[in-house]
Amino acid sequence: MSLAVVGVNHRTAPLEVRERFAHAAREVPASLERVLAAGAGGGVLLSTCNRTEFYLAEPGEEAPDAVWAILSERLGDGRSASAYGYFRRDRDAVRHLYRVSAGLESMILGESQIQGQVREAWEMSKSLAGPVLHRLFQSALLVGARVRSETGLAMGAASAASAAVAVAGKIFHQLAGRSALVLGAGDMAELAATCLASEGVRVTMVANRTYERAQAVAEELGARALTLDQAWEHFATADIVLSSTAAPHAVVTWERVAAAIERRGRRPLCILDVAVPRDVEPAVGRLENVFLYDIDDLQTVAAQATAERRKEIPAAEHIVTEEVDRFWTWYGGLAVVPVLKEFRGRLDQVRAQELERALKRLAHLAPEDRAQIEQFSHALLNKFLHQPTIALKQAAHVGRGYGLLEALKRLFGLEQRDGE
Repeated sequence: MSLAVVGVNHRTAPLEVRERFAHAAREVPASLERVLAAGAGGGVLLSTCNRTEFYLAEPGEEAPDAVWAILSERLGDGRSASAYGYFRRDRDAVRHLYRVSAGLESMILGESQIQGQVREAWEMSKSLAGPVLHRLFQSALLVGARVRSETGLAMGAASAASAAVAVAGKIFHQLAGRSALVLGAGDMAELAATCLASEGVRVTMVANRTYERAQAVAEELGARALTLDQAWEHFATADIVLSSTAAPHAVVTWERVAAAIERRGRRPLCILDVAVPRDVEPAVGRLENVFLYDIDDLQTVAAQATAERRKEIPAAEHIVTEEVDRFWTWYGGLAVVPVLKEFRGRLDQVRAQELERALKRLAHLAPEDRAQIEQFSHALLNKFLHQPTIALKQAAHVGRGYGLLEALKRLFGLEQRDGE
């Protein structure tokens, strides 16, 4: 066994379990060092909100157990983390990483953030990765780039947050330079605001029932913090209002914002209500030049994009398979070439020794006859080696060479030193 991935993701573990496994950047080296101390030849740790995965080179027997021990400790309740996870090796491990980088393993099919997260994991683990995992992660980033440039897997808005950006973009043909007011300071509000900011929207104000929480999010976004009561007058100036409070009823009412919207003249206002239950009462959407979208509207946009993306899965999988074959050809050669070289050298040593003994008994032969016998010994050795060489290279190409290599080493004593 030469390559492995040990981990959990959104398909195998609920959020309350995954969040315990998540590693902050400062925690990555210590966990990888524990796994390397258990025998792995190299490691990369990929930890996001949806997955925690240890990619291992030459993991041996104990390194996977060390991973489960690390994750079980984080559970802290006596359960084994292996009940939530998976273990894949060799070609299956390579394919898994490539599918992750391509967005095929993501909760939101084709989402683009994962490629950056794969890059960050590699950068963070570089000193402990080793040459094979360096090559593997470089090729995984190439796979992700190919899938995004050669297929439509990343087209459209496949989440409520990205759909919010998409619909705002249809109203304002260019989002860069537009201003946004954010109501609420929870995770959804912050994520959607970050998506808007990534398109050049200036998040100028964050309003929340609790001022301290508004201040914390506002600082991250470079905005001004407000209480909700201070927010209504700013409906007159903002281009986009993003609302995601935890209120049990509508907080954006006609009475609170109609006067401010009246002062806008004919300038359009896009209101994105991503709260459940809804933050914005429907009457607000009937005000002049107000474009109101609730979570159902946004999820419809996201569902349409996801349906379109699913059509691109076969093309993306084809790229993954192509690149797995390419990597495995390279990797299989790494293992086969030195063993074949040693195998040939060992048999050639035997050939030379036996030839020397035979020629001593055939001292009466003419030099040209002795040369013919030596040439015959070389030709016979090459004939014996031809089929094993072809078989090993073919097996390595399809990921099955390691069993044959181990058998070859054992049968011909290639792991023993001369004289042992």
